[in-house]
Amino acid sequence: MSVLPWLRPRPPVVAVPGNGLTGIIDIGSNSVRLVVYAGQTRTPAVIFNEKVMAGLGRGIACDGRLSGGSIKVAVAALARFGMLARDMGIADLRIVATAAVREASNAARFIDAVRDTCGLDIEVISGEAEARGAALGVIAGIPDADGIVGDLGGGSLELIRVERGQVHDRISLPIGALRLDAVRKRGARALRPFIATALARVDWAAKGAGKPFYMVGGSWRALAQLDIWSTDYPLPVIQQYTMATSAPARLARSLSRVDPKTLKAVTAISTSRLPSLPGAALLLGEVVKRLGSSSIVASAYGLREGLLFERMPLALQAEDPLIAAARDEGARSGRFPEHGDLLMRWMDDVFADGESAGMRRLRLATCLLSDIAWRAHPDFRAERGLDIALHGNWVAITPGERAILAAALVACFGGLPGTIEAARLARLADPASLATARAWGLALRLGQRLTGGTAAPLAASRLTVEDDRLVLTLAPADVPLFGEAVSRRLKALAGVLGLAAAERVG
Repeated sequence: MSVLPWLRPRPPVVAVPGNGLTGIIDIGSNSVRLVVYAGQTRTPAVIFNEKVMAGLGRGIACDGRLSGGSIKVAVAALARFGMLARDMGIADLRIVATAAVREASNAARFIDAVRDTCGLDIEVISGEAEARGAALGVIAGIPDADGIVGDLGGGSLELIRVERGQVHDRISLPIGALRLDAVRKRGARALRPFIATALARVDWAAKGAGKPFYMVGGSWRALAQLDIWSTDYPLPVIQQYTMATSAPARLARSLSRVDPKTLKAVTAISTSRLPSLPGAALLLGEVVKRLGSSSIVASAYGLREGLLFERMPLALQAEDPLIAAARDEGARSGRFPEHGDLLMRWMDDVFADGESAGMRRLRLATCLLSDIAWRAHPDFRAERGLDIALHGNWVAITPGERAILAAALVACFGGLPGTIEAARLARLADPASLATARAWGLALRLGQRLTGGTAAPLAASRLTVEDDRLVLTLAPADVPLFGEAVSRRLKALAGVLGLAAAERVG
């Protein structure tokens, strides 16, 4: 097999122990992608992400072989990725191939060429391993996921039942996005029978009835992006974006009417994805109908994140990914370690009574992030808090919960209600939750001003509600800390709580 003439054989990738970098090269039926992660944490930060649309699966749909053109594109991409991995000193690099390479009759020639040309050893994973990896990816990002995961690749569709952090029934079906596109080109009537025949093999479909369908894969994520754009949804974040089960039919109709040039205006959607979207929309609608799903939830996490999650120590897997990420961000950007946990306890007497577990979790995340904007210009700290909350790389958090977190951080950093952004948040979360979040933010603003971010005054003071008063109790030695700015912030918090402000020494 010929390869690009300028490529030269390279030595194997050399691991650099202790540098904390992990890389995954995912050789899919549609794309070849390198993602590099930093840090041994519950949600490792992505420091590099690049894909090349090689289309290895196109030949499989036609004659069961990887085409020469696709192989050249893939080998060139892998040569680049291998060199980048060496230059970055990635300590742990895993190269996995899925359906296209798994099924191709000439896969061995491709694997040998990649080894000889790029110095990379490909691990071809089974359909079962691919399904398990995709399911674990969803669990990594949505720990309480309870329903069916569907991972649509170029060459196959994996369906997996998940519940309580465990992977149960699973099946791999040969109806990937590229295959759907190939069948659709035979005629409009060919696609539904093709899909129906494949889905008939899912003999445990009833286990998905009344439960969410978690969709994974580039083509389905593109549909979510299209839905966000077409409905003018106020938060362009895929993770845990939820659609009604009627959405795929609506999107399919839209795709048949909208000019491709208009679709290209949806900048988050790769133009190479556009041809696969009609078939992907039809398949999504048929899948949720077959399963009896209650809703459709998009997951930004999939196979790659599942492969990382699978190798994590059990104690790390058990961490709450939102809280772990907020703690890491607070430690990286804040001034004083553990200040967030101290603020959380300091506020408990005011907010803990009757607080739901979900709101308590969001309050803790807010406390952990309450010092992240101090480096920003004072006029833009509220914007910094809003951006971090809404657009941060968080998982295990719904759009409404992002809005609650944003309202709290905006108040913490001095933002005012009644702005355009406040109206945006009101489209995502209910008024009562947003009002509570603003009170959290004002409490944090008070605590930060009282202490200057230090620990001792927090440990020695108390914030309580007594009858109709909000009382700040200070130790005798800390009385000088109660200045005019602290008094103003105590009154501001008391005002939103409908209380009178009081200060006490004791």
